[in-house]
Amino acid sequence: MSADPVAVDQGHRDGSPPPDVTVILPVYDTMPYLTGCLDSLLGQSIGLDRMRIVAVDDGSTDGSGRQLDRYARRYPGTVTVVHQPNSGGPAAPCNRALDLATGRYVFFVGADDRLGPEALERLVAAADRYGSDVVLGRVVGVNSRHVHQEVFARTAVDVGLADSALPLSLANTKLFRRELVERHRLRYPEDMPIGSDQPFTLEACHRAARVTVLADYDYYHAVRRLNARNITYLSRAEERLDCARRLVEFAVGLIPPGDERDAVLRRYFRFEVAALLDDDFLRLDAPTRRLLHAGVRELAGRHLTAAVRGRLPVETRLRIGVAEHGTPDDLVDVIREDAERGVPPTVVEGARRYAAYPGFRASHGRLPDDVFDVTDAVDWLARFEVTGIGWDRDADAGPALVLDLRTPLPDLGRLCPGPPRLTAGELAGDVRPATATGGTTLRARISVTEVLRASAVTGQRRAVHLTLPAPDGRPGSAPLRAPRRVRFPRPMVRRRGRRWYAVSPVTDGSGRLMISVVPLTPRRVLARLTARRPS
Repeated sequence: MSADPVAVDQGHRDGSPPPDVTVILPVYDTMPYLTGCLDSLLGQSIGLDRMRIVAVDDGSTDGSGRQLDRYARRYPGTVTVVHQPNSGGPAAPCNRALDLATGRYVFFVGADDRLGPEALERLVAAADRYGSDVVLGRVVGVNSRHVHQEVFARTAVDVGLADSALPLSLANTKLFRRELVERHRLRYPEDMPIGSDQPFTLEACHRAARVTVLADYDYYHAVRRLNARNITYLSRAEERLDCARRLVEFAVGLIPPGDERDAVLRRYFRFEVAALLDDDFLRLDAPTRRLLHAGVRELAGRHLTAAVRGRLPVETRLRIGVAEHGTPDDLVDVIREDAERGVPPTVVEGARRYAAYPGFRASHGRLPDDVFDVTDAVDWLARFEVTGIGWDRDADAGPALVLDLRTPLPDLGRLCPGPPRLTAGELAGDVRPATATGGTTLRARISVTEVLRASAVTGQRRAVHLTLPAPDGRPGSAPLRAPRRVRFPRPMVRRRGRRWYAVSPVTDGSGRLMISVVPLTPRRVLARLTARRPS
């Protein structure tokens, strides 16, 4: 069933009331995940009479368009389908659907994701109760997809960009009051192949009279595709640079100088800009390295204020500083130190401390000492490298992941007034001193049973951090790094209830350690066995 604006208008002239919420569903080659997404929408407790689905097929080639038509035939008046030639990204389909939306609210769903059964009913009830223009329901990862959880620590009726973790959650998977959207004519920039939802979401949150966070239910299940073939995963370095530049410039043009702008820029420099300089930088060819180096240098020179720079993680701040003052080869040397050799030594001179990366006080003189100054970087003290990873399957308290950790700092006990803590999301591990030679060495344990118990049934992925108390009372926290020379153990397969899961330590694109929990299905087990079969 294909639809256009006229067909939709006629559908509301039959006397039926407008829906409470229009669900906007951009679709491009998402089978078989699309079926689960549609079933989760049509099974919503809010009822079909209070919702509509506007699905825009953006030139799918895998049968997604035909599947949408089948659902439209089964649910006339609820599912509207628009077919259009491929536009190269989700912006145009979302804009087309916004033009067709009716009712009081709109909600965006990725076609490979799904909703909890009560999601829409709870979201609309909260928006009505609190008079909210934007409502965020807790998002959880599926198939070990990592989702920042800071903003979902607790339910909050009224949050802002400057006083909460809202800048970390600028995806469009939220309930928006349609009157706000149309009053400000909020639409997606169609010339952004990736990241186009963020300007829309940021402006909505900035202009909203109230933004509410709900942490009482798993509203949105964000799925990591097993074949990882969506446009974000496949985007090129040039597109990621353009996305970062556009996002930073949009925020600067939208938000006046002050705490709110600084909070948003911290997010963009911490994630979108920093991702341009992650460990994968080493795999790029020389022209692409030069392109990214020049782009980061320009962005930092124009928009990285002292207030924003001072709140960035030390690794991000240091790499951006090298990009500002050094060459692409200087960046390669610094990134390789992290990726292949681990944490560098720390040079102590009186009251100052410096990270002795390659280029520090080199004869070429390109990189000033300030770039490497970590004196006031509390998170530098927590920079430990992983020197060994293994399983303890026979522990009295149950199986555990065991991590050997080291920092070159020999005087950590003097610098920190209390013991270190290891965390993986909301989970805490056990940390104890180990034999130290020329530095500080720790051994940490994380209970596999606790990891499984705390993970969603659909799987989850948690970043592992070490946190240290500093003399001034501020905690310093840093992600653990696993250099490429470290050997990783095979996944541990464990049962939870009736299901089996693979628990494994993994790293992200910048070598940061994460614990992955993935449910095992018969198809995945067969794929593993096939992969191990000798040829």
